Formats: sequence, C-alpha cells, structure tokens
Amino acid sequence: MGNRGMEDLIPLVNRLQDAFSSIGQSCNLDLPQIAVVGGQSAGKSSVLENFVGRDFLPRGSGIVTRRPLVLQLISANAEWAEFLHCKGKKFTDFDEVRQEIEAETDRVTGANKGISPIPINLRVYSPHVLNLTLIDLPGITKVPVGDQPADIEHQIRDMIMQFICRESCLILAVTPANTDLANSDALKLAKDVDPQGQRTVGVITKLDLMDEGTDARDVLENKLLPLRRGYIGVVNRSQKDIDGKKDIRAALAAERKFFLSHPAYRHIADSMGTPHLQKVLNQQLTNHIRDTLPAFRSKLQSQLLSLDREAEEYRHYRPDDPSRKTKALLQMVQQFSVDFEKRIEGSGDQVDTVELSGGAKINRIFHERFPFELVKMECDEKEMRREISYAIKNIHGIRTGLFTPDMAFEAIVKKQVVKIKEPCIKCIDLVVQELINTVRQCSNKLDSFPRLREETERIVTSHIRDRESKAKEQVLLLIDVQLAYINTNHEDFIGFAKYVQIFVIRKGWLTINNISIMKGGAKEYWFVLTAESLSWFKDDEEKEKKYMLPLDNLKVRDVEKSFMSSKHMFAIFNTEQRNVFKDNRFLELACDTLEEVESWRASLLRAGVYPERSESSGPSENFSMDPQLERKVETIRNLVDSYMAIVNKCIRDLMPKSIMHLMINNVKEFINAELLAQLYSAGDQNALMDESQEQVQRREEVLRTHHALKEALAIIGDISTTTVSTPLPPPVDNSWLTPLALRTRVSGGYSLSELQLRFYFATH
Repeated sequence: MGNRGMEDLIPLVNRLQDAFSSIGQSCNLDLPQIAVVGGQSAGKSSVLENFVGRDFLPRGSGIVTRRPLVLQLISANAEWAEFLHCKGKKFTDFDEVRQEIEAETDRVTGANKGISPIPINLRVYSPHVLNLTLIDLPGITKVPVGDQPADIEHQIRDMIMQFICRESCLILAVTPANTDLANSDALKLAKDVDPQGQRTVGVITKLDLMDEGTDARDVLENKLLPLRRGYIGVVNRSQKDIDGKKDIRAALAAERKFFLSHPAYRHIADSMGTPHLQKVLNQQLTNHIRDTLPAFRSKLQSQLLSLDREAEEYRHYRPDDPSRKTKALLQMVQQFSVDFEKRIEGSGDQVDTVELSGGAKINRIFHERFPFELVKMECDEKEMRREISYAIKNIHGIRTGLFTPDMAFEAIVKKQVVKIKEPCIKCIDLVVQELINTVRQCSNKLDSFPRLREETERIVTSHIRDRESKAKEQVLLLIDVQLAYINTNHEDFIGFAKYVQIFVIRKGWLTINNISIMKGGAKEYWFVLTAESLSWFKDDEEKEKKYMLPLDNLKVRDVEKSFMSSKHMFAIFNTEQRNVFKDNRFLELACDTLEEVESWRASLLRAGVYPERSESSGPSENFSMDPQLERKVETIRNLVDSYMAIVNKCIRDLMPKSIMHLMINNVKEFINAELLAQLYSAGDQNALMDESQEQVQRREEVLRTHHALKEALAIIGDISTTTVSTPLPPPVDNSWLTPLALRTRVSGGYSLSELQLRFYFATH
C-alpha cells in the first residue's frame, strides 16, 4: 500500500492554493510547497522545464524571473496548461505559455526589469509529471541592470525570505557545480532560515561543465558541506541545445547516459538525475504535507470559526429589500444611541485601555482641567497691589482717607470675576470637542452605510453646536450674576471687621535678643504678624500672649551679626523715638538663617513696616512710602482672596451642573428621541441606506472565504494521515570539518585540505 492514501495530498494542496490565492488568503495559510532558490544562471529554469518536459519559461540575460511562479504539476492523461489569472483557457502550445508569463510579468512590473512579490499561478497537466508544487523565485543578483533600482539585491532577498522562512516551505537550493560551493547564495539563505537542515534539498547543476579532471563526487556523496536531506545532481541542456530546440526527452536520456558512463558518478547513478529528483521531491513534499496537515487543519478550523457568525449574517442578506433597509436603519440608530450613552456614562462593553475618552475625559475636564485653569488665572502680585493702591487713592480723591474703602474692594473683585469668563468658555469648548469625538467614535459602526454615517454625524454635531451657544450664554449669565451683587455678608467671607483679628501674614519662631540677663536674657517666642500688629506668645499653641505691638510708625533696621552669636538679626524701632517694648527703644529679633531674616523683612513690608533707609531697600519699588496705605492694600488684597475663593468655589460647582444639564443630558435625549425623525426628514431613506463598496466587497470576500474553508476542511477530512512515510534523515555530524575544508573549491585543482578529506574517506 505504501503512501497510497497520500496520493491526493499534493493535488489537494494545489486546489487549496488556487482557491485561497483567488481570495488573497494564501499567504495567511502557509500552504506546504517547495521554493526553488539559486543565483542567476544557476539552472533553476532548466530543472523546472526538465520536470515538465517542455520549454515554457522565459529566457534571456539579466533577471528573467521577476515574479514568483507557482508551478503546480498534476499527473493526467492529456497535456495542457492553464493560468489562474485567465482560468478556463487551456494552453496546449507551450510557446504561448512562455509569452503569457512574460506578458503577465510586464503587466505588474513594467518593462524596466523591476520585480514584484505578486505570484503567477501556472498549472500543468501531463502524463510525464509527478504531482508536485514548486515556486520559481527570482535569481539572486548582485548588480542592478538597466532601470532596476539600486537596492535590487535586497528586494530579491526580501522576496525570497518571505517564502523560505515559513516552516511549511521546503527549500530547493540550486547551485552550479562549476562554482565554489562554500560561496553558494542559495545554501547560505537556506542555512539562515533552516539551520538544522530539516527543509533543505541540495541540487547540483552543470556537472558536465566542470573542468577536466575534477568532479563533484564529494558533494553528491554528502561529504563536503553535508545536508541532512543530501544532494542530487542533474545535467541540463546547454544553451546550444536550447537554441537548437533539442528535445527534452532526448536531453533526459543524455543525462542518464552521463551518470552511467562517468567514472565518478556511475556508482550513484540511480540516485542522480531529473527523474530521481522529481520522485524525491514528490515523496518529500507528500511527507511534508502529511507532517503539517494537523496544524494546517487546526488553522483552517480556527479561521472558519472566526468567520461563522459574520458569514451567517451575510448568507441571507438581500441588499435591495426595502424592509431590510428600514429595519437596518432602526437598528443602527438604536445602536448609536446605546453606544453614545455607554461612552458617556462609562458602562461600555468596549473599554479603551489606551487613553481617556468619553465621560471619563469630560470628568477630567470638570474636576482637573477647569480648576487648573482657574488657578492659572491668578494675576501678578505686583500688578494686583498697584491696582489696589490706585483704586484706594482714586476713591479718596483729594482727601486722605482714614478707613479702608469698600468700593476699592468691589472694583478689584469685579475685575477678577470678569477674568473667570475665559476659563469657563474654554471648559465648554473642551467638552464640546470631546462630545464630537465621541459621536465620531460611535459612528464607526455605521461605516457600512457612508451616507447614514455622514447624516448622523452632521445632525448630532449640529445639535451639539446649538447647545454649545446656549451653554455659553448660561455660563456668561452666571458670571454676570456674580458681578451684579458682591455679597460681603457671605458666611465664608472673613469681612472687614474680622480681618484684623483673623488674617495672619506670617507666623514663626523668633528670638528676642536684647532682653537683659537680669530679666531672663535672650528668649525664643512664637510670633504672629497681621496687618495691624505684631504679637508673640509663649509657644505655638498661642494660648499665653506675652505682648502685642501695634505697627503704627514702626520701621526695620539692620543689625550686624555679633562675633559670639550664630544667629542672624534685625531690629524694629519707632520713628517717634518712643519705646517699642517696655523700656527698650528697639526690639532686636534673631533667626537661624539669613533666608529667614529676609523672609520676615518681606512679610513686614506687606504689613507696612519699612526699612530705615528706603533708598537701600530692594523691594521698595513695589510699595508706597505710606505705611497706612500699604496696610489698606494688604487688607483689600487678602479680602479679595477670601471673596474670590467663594466665587471660584461656586463656579467650580455650577459649571459641571450647567454643562451636564444644557449640553450632555440634552444631547443624549436628542439622540434617543429626535435623531431618527431627523434622519427620515433628511431625504431618501433608500439612498441613506446604500452600502459602501468596501462593505459589498467585504461581504463577498467573507462568503467566498467561508465557503473555501468549509470545502477545504471537507476534503482534508477524507484524507487518511496514518499512512507510511519516509522518516527524516538524522542530523549530519560535520563537527570534524575544519574551516579550511569548508573553503575548498569543487572545481579546479586539489588543495591540501581536499586531499586530506579524500584520504579520510578512503580510509574510513
């Protein structure tokens, strides 16, 4: 019985190859096949023509094979050929086959010797062939010819690698005998992708062209650069034979005679020649298909399962049925509404794991981006104090005011409230943009109907823009309401009356350095500075107040650091020569660092306590020389902060509520209740539900692919995989080979290493 059950395997793969090539799936399925690899003029075309027994391949100088040729040989009673790209047309004249290959190559690649990875599928039926599938690839070249691109070598190598790197591909590495075997490009590429040699078969051509006195016996006996599957030698027709139209059958007879009569090959003549090569390849491809069949079946089944549901939907699909269009329109609008709500509410079944989108992004705008924009709006401190100062002076006019004017406070507050408009409008713009993005994401499912998608996006986006203008009007109204009445009676506002007691400019530890030893000496206290006074306590709990010093008529003086002290000091004194603290004319205060001293001096400046000599004071340009005015500025500045905190808190709360009510909830209701009616009133519903060309192609492709997969699985299911096959030869032990031996030439004289090899084989 032998491999009887496997005889249909190669024709099966041929049928699969045709079926899946026609639907563009052959590359994904990795069908078992044999790729023929070799350099230019290595004899690849002659080997293939010897298999067929006919001249049918283009010949000439340079790169002749410029597209992969998938050659399917099928044993039959009659002889003819057919191409997949012109299926149904039988070619009985093989000169026409050659012309068709050349024409089809030029159709894709042009006449400038360029190459293309798109294969040509040729099937040859003949009583003289065994079932076999081979792929003739472009010959490996080094130098571009004519109009070829400069990187033609890399393009060809990349194309070859696309085929031979697949585990399901056997590699037929063709090398001429009159070149150095160690430099064979075909063997090198095969070694790169098949280092264990499980998929590589070596073919040595042009044995009749070797120099007199040399032979390739060591190579053919698998002793030099051994391969796991070994080498097979062939003798092709010479160029003179080809030009003279020498019959291939006569050439095969001459090949047989060459091996039987050559003293170096006669003992292996039965395992040499084209017929033996064809038989070996048929057997090895059959075994290879058998080995890869289980995984191949699993891959087909997984692809079939992935297409089952979609194919079932398309099978009973009638594009021109009016009821189908109405039903589809209702389903699409309903699905769009559900998807939009899910993306906003966050209950979607398709969760984006790459970035924030929909409701999550809007939430971030509400509670992170918008508050950040409000904080970023804070004005320049110097500019703010200058504005308050001018406001106070302008309100008092020609008079000198005794009290801090509340009108200055209102003027500054209103100016700050107006500035809130910009971040509010920006917040609405960001939400609108995200809503529009969400609409586009939800409409992706409408891609099958381009007109429907376009109209849906237009209608919903137009409604969003309409609601945007209303939301902006409402938000601006909220700002105007805040401007209309400054509520200084608000429970969270510190107020003018409470400000003096409540608002603190600075707190911290200071040492009073000039208390006499008789009275306890230098001692550290907890100091509290407000706009009206400087107080100090026993500790930071502020329960036991030691003293409160009013700030009127106080100034700051520098004090040099004493030799014995590690602290830095400054002093406060009264400009009217009065005692500042008990019987002391000045209060000498000390800190651990110079930075702390400077910080306290800056805080005192804010409270209206200035250096003794203003001309030497760096920050004096930011302050007037009127301590009373500065205290008023400080008061209003801090009251403005207090009131704006109330306004900001209110706006931060009302903005999300307003946008949710006026825009987001409204858009959801519009999509649920109005979108379908708007679509019906937009125009012809039949035109609205016209499918895209891509969808039509997709449906046809899915149905074709699904049918092909089912048919392939049915055919594979009838094949018995329990038949006998020839096991793969064991790995070759080449560890004894020296690097020098690997560089010996097959032709020419013997090197020392080659003589050593011959001696080794003679004695073993």
